[in-house]
Parts: sequence; structure tokens; C-alpha cells
Amino acid sequence: MAGVELAELIAQLRAELTEAMRAGENAGLRFELGPVELELALTVSKEGGAGGKVRFWVAELGTEGKASRTSTQRIKLVLDPRQAGVPDRRPLISGEEVDGER
Repeated sequence: MAGVELAELIAQLRAELTEAMRAGENAGLRFELGPVELELALTVSKEGGAGGKVRFWVAELGTEGKASRTSTQRIKLVLDPRQAGVPDRRPLISGEEVDGER
């Protein structure tokens, strides 16, 4: 199936935010990380058999409707990142703008 599993996408996002925090540790200007909103097209598939499970895939453009046992749903996730050990304070991030970044 085309696409990325939802858990993998969130793990990649966590890694990117962690790297941005590390890069900004000694920066003169830092930003407090607020809620992170993701709007996704998810493909839900169910594996058959006794141990079958439901999996959520982030759909790639153009993949909707290709598989007969999947359905595509649009969802919005709002994540509120917190650092382990200081859950009452939002983390600070910084970094250089990357080409094409908005």
C-alpha cells in the first residue's frame, strides 16, 4: 500500500521538532512551540484473519479509490507537544528557514 503509517509520520514529526529544539538551544531568538495541527487524508485498511488489525496510512496524492478494501477519511489532529520532565511548559524551538518552507 502506498503512503506512510500514521505512527511513522508522527515519529518523523517528533524527530524534526526535537532537532529544531536542539539547533536552537543557544540561539538568541527562540519560539515557544504551540499546538501542532495536521490535516491528513488517511486510508483505513483491515487485515483479514484471526490476528487481523486495523491500520491507518497517510494517503499519498492520487491513491484514493485504488484498493477495494480501504476507505479514505480526512482527519485533523491537534498535538500539544510537551517535554518529558516539564509537562507544564511548552518547548522552545529555533532554526533556519528551509527553502520551500512556509
